[in-house]
Amino acid sequence: MNLAFILDPPATLKAYKDSSVAMLREAGARGHALFALRQADIILRDNQVIGYAKPLRVAADNANWFELGHAEATPLNRFDAVVMRKDPPFDTEYLYTTHLLELAQGHGARVFNRPDALRDFNEKLAIARFPQFTVPTLVTRCAFHIHAFLAEHGDVILKPLDGMGGAGIFRVRRGDANLNVIVETLTRLETRTVMAQRYIPEITRGDKRILLIDGEVVPFALARIPAEGETRGNLAAGGRGVAQPLSARDREIAHTIAPVLRDLGLFLVGLDVIGDHLTEINVTSPTGFQEIAQQTGFNVAGIFIDALERRCA
Repeated sequence: MNLAFILDPPATLKAYKDSSVAMLREAGARGHALFALRQADIILRDNQVIGYAKPLRVAADNANWFELGHAEATPLNRFDAVVMRKDPPFDTEYLYTTHLLELAQGHGARVFNRPDALRDFNEKLAIARFPQFTVPTLVTRCAFHIHAFLAEHGDVILKPLDGMGGAGIFRVRRGDANLNVIVETLTRLETRTVMAQRYIPEITRGDKRILLIDGEVVPFALARIPAEGETRGNLAAGGRGVAQPLSARDREIAHTIAPVLRDLGLFLVGLDVIGDHLTEINVTSPTGFQEIAQQTGFNVAGIFIDALERRCA
């Protein structure tokens, strides 16, 4: 197959842990032809969505893991699959890319995850579709409602709706002397909507990333355990990743959600679960492939490429 991956510049990817690199290596080992694209390489011309795609060769050496060829203008519908793996932020340019990919899809391109599903699923707000699995949650830009929510619950997490890697996340408690400035900063003086969630003490045992691949649940989670003195388990914030089998509650959450998201066009999803509660649904570029594989021997990238091959058969 000819597989096009929309990525951040390959030189910026950390090959020893990046999930996109794991996918590419698995696909390359099976003999599939690989191509790399940046968002800027995708254009619309004469009613056709074209990618200036560079042939990509991958190697096992993490220091020199890729080699790029010369870009060739190729209509996206000529690839067997187009895999959207651009990292957030989900900004205006990301939004425009989903529109271009949706046009390409209308011309026969197979795009994973489906572009309209990427637009519809804000990674924070999407949990509202599954309230049976969440803690008390508030979404607002108004300081009054945030203060009332904190007064009710006493200990809450505040976070922007467009963040990643733990950026901009605050834990605040009733009586916190910094509450006003935190709310003002996060909401940008009530001009930006944020999310508040009741604090989940089980974060000390890890923020679990559970992967769903075309409706199939990976049987291991990556528990991201916060560093000493930290509230956030994100690996980008210094958390430590520990792979572990799914608990009974993890399986209940994952097996309930997986078929719903698959039918909506979400091929690869990363659920975030703290304790027994769903906190986020990651759809842009879920990670954890390599850590799970290295610690358990379970080939997550193999399951991903298996599913991609089935879809494109």
